[in-house]
Amino acid sequence: MGGLREVAAPFVVTGPSGVAVRTRLKCLTAGDEEVLRLVGAHLGALASRDLKARCTDGLEHDSESWAVRKRALTGVSSSRWAGSITKATHDQWALARRGQLAHIQGLEAGVRTIAHRLSLPVGAKGTRRVPGGYRSAHEWFHKTRRLRVLEDRLGRVRADRDAGRVRVVRGGRRLARTRHHLADAGLTAAQWRQRWEAERWFLQADGESGKRFGNETIRITPEGDVSIKLPAPLAHLANAAHGRYALAGRVRFAHRGSEWADRVAANRAVAYRIHHDTGRDRWYVTASWQIPPTPTVPLEAALAHGVIGVDTNADHLAAWRLDTHGNPCGEPRRFAYDLTGSAPHRDAQVRHALTRLLHWAKACGVKAIAVEDLDFQAEKTREKHGRRRRFRQLISGMPTGKLRARLTSMADRTGMTIIAVDPAYTSKWGAQHWQKPMAGPTRKMSRHDAASIAIGRRAQGHPIRRRTTPPPHDQSDRAGHRTVQADPGTLGREETRPRIPGPRTRCAPPDAARTRATRAPNTVRGARSDQEWVQDSLLLTE
Repeated sequence: MGGLREVAAPFVVTGPSGVAVRTRLKCLTAGDEEVLRLVGAHLGALASRDLKARCTDGLEHDSESWAVRKRALTGVSSSRWAGSITKATHDQWALARRGQLAHIQGLEAGVRTIAHRLSLPVGAKGTRRVPGGYRSAHEWFHKTRRLRVLEDRLGRVRADRDAGRVRVVRGGRRLARTRHHLADAGLTAAQWRQRWEAERWFLQADGESGKRFGNETIRITPEGDVSIKLPAPLAHLANAAHGRYALAGRVRFAHRGSEWADRVAANRAVAYRIHHDTGRDRWYVTASWQIPPTPTVPLEAALAHGVIGVDTNADHLAAWRLDTHGNPCGEPRRFAYDLTGSAPHRDAQVRHALTRLLHWAKACGVKAIAVEDLDFQAEKTREKHGRRRRFRQLISGMPTGKLRARLTSMADRTGMTIIAVDPAYTSKWGAQHWQKPMAGPTRKMSRHDAASIAIGRRAQGHPIRRRTTPPPHDQSDRAGHRTVQADPGTLGREETRPRIPGPRTRCAPPDAARTRATRAPNTVRGARSDQEWVQDSLLLTE
């Protein structure tokens, strides 16, 4: 047990701090689409110029340079458009810095792993935690070259970070590289160009509390009428007062529509983003706003009605309901999803699986769902797992971070509490202690089902190890009763059952004399009815 790492305590995951809902812009005329394209292209060019200026400033950026950039954008757009562009630029630059830091940490982990394995003799055995030496001199030689490549790359990235340089591509680096592999992507040059231009458009505006309908730039009324404040160079395209362009179609938010309508009617801030899906040739609008954080429920209150343990896998969620004592109830459930195809398809698969999970949890009457606090960012490196390419692809495809964030957001609306537990040894110990005992003629247990029990028990504070009651020698239960299935607060739960005074046989209860003396008299044929009959106490011998 000395080699096991310390298991962190479970904790309640905080609720979401914002909401984003999306709907389709329908019934747009050809003129409406042309105006949206012109506005998006104009503001997109301004956003690209501002991003270049922000990257040039690097670490020397301050509030004065920000004000200079915003004033330069205001003359060719508007004050509010300039504020939205500069804020989006800062967010994109900060995101690039965080990605740069993560890249440095990954390179450092790779350098440490290779250097350690090169220091060992060829063929040296490793352990589960520490890798051994390389298997052949040929592999050892190529890894020495790999080490030099990683060290050079790490030096360049560190120099960029110290100088404040970031590598940012508006529209996405992956899409930019797709230009050189159109046949593999199944796109023509015209299709790629259309998608590239649409990704670089800028049609998003921040909300303002106290302004009409919560946004002066992109305005949507409670009835669904959409209008846009045109930039100064495109003001001649306005078809409404005050330099605005009103779209022909109306929108309606099906999800959280009443909440959105209440905010708009109260003139509370709502941010909007309009984007074009070139594959479907459809226009969408996304509304987002901040919400006050939900008060965190104490762990004991969340577990008052039991818990559902969920084990996350590459193609399904394995779940099992546990009562308050940590005992599995009912049958295990599995919620499958398919993570192949496009990103919207994968996201929809995750949402459908979580919806089924929440509906089942609500039907069971529990108020808590336990999930593992997983993070595979440091586990899926090429240097750690070496030739285990399929395993690296497996853990890379598991949506651990996105799944927990989406589950937390969806559970907030249903009153569920999400509990994160340490993932250490849940699969191993669950299979060791629960897979075989829970299997039966009509139930086939998997390691994932057993892991869900381990996750739920860890959230409740119970040990994962399952110790069954020892078999009694006879009906007197002379072996006593020892089990860890009792509540943690129960005194003496690990001790033998205390002896109850009186006989341990089925012939008479311990207080037979007193009970029968006070019982109504039994009438026996041939006996006097006025005589009280009392049975003598039984002679008990040990």
